[in-house]
Amino acid sequence: MNNIIFDLDGTLLNTLDDLAASTNHALQACGFPARSSEEVRQFVGNGVGKLIERAVPAGTTAEEVECCLTLFRRHYAGHCLDRTVPYPGIQSMLVAFKQRNIDMAIVSNKLQSAVSELNQRFFAPDITVAVGETEQLRRKPEPDMLLQAMRLMGATETDTVFVGDSDVDILTAKAAHLPCISVTWGFRDKEFLIQHGATTIAETPAQLLEIVK
Repeated sequence: MNNIIFDLDGTLLNTLDDLAASTNHALQACGFPARSSEEVRQFVGNGVGKLIERAVPAGTTAEEVECCLTLFRRHYAGHCLDRTVPYPGIQSMLVAFKQRNIDMAIVSNKLQSAVSELNQRFFAPDITVAVGETEQLRRKPEPDMLLQAMRLMGATETDTVFVGDSDVDILTAKAAHLPCISVTWGFRDKEFLIQHGATTIAETPAQLLEIVK
């Protein structure tokens, strides 16, 4: 493979603490009960809109959901770097891929502004293509973001692999006609991934290096 596209949350970055903090900030500001980190872990994967829809109590009105989402976005914009860090072994893995002359990109259902900021903070200049949610691109599991990243990289279906940690990533790779490597150190465990169609699994960044080799 000459090109690797990575999911961001749960694959390259452990963003759970900051996502949970912003979720609970919004929930409590709206008078709703807080959620545990484990609950938030299960809610992520389909963008922040779905995260908030899943986090609010049953019976919440559409207007209340929208208000909560606005509060989440406002808080997360200022706090997305508070406790977010790359998973152990990620930085050295990316250096190794770069030394092999493999081009890398990121796609994420996070807002484009957050994706760009996080990429610039942790992964530039090794990764220069970072695609997030915009009005022009449908969120994963639609293939739009992957296809956009491939266009920007000059990549094709035959020389690209997608790496992610969720069932959404498996579906996204399938929609874009790409092979998928699923990782188990993120938001979903090995059993869950296998149940949702994972065929190639990496349990550590070092193992991912070997699989791609």
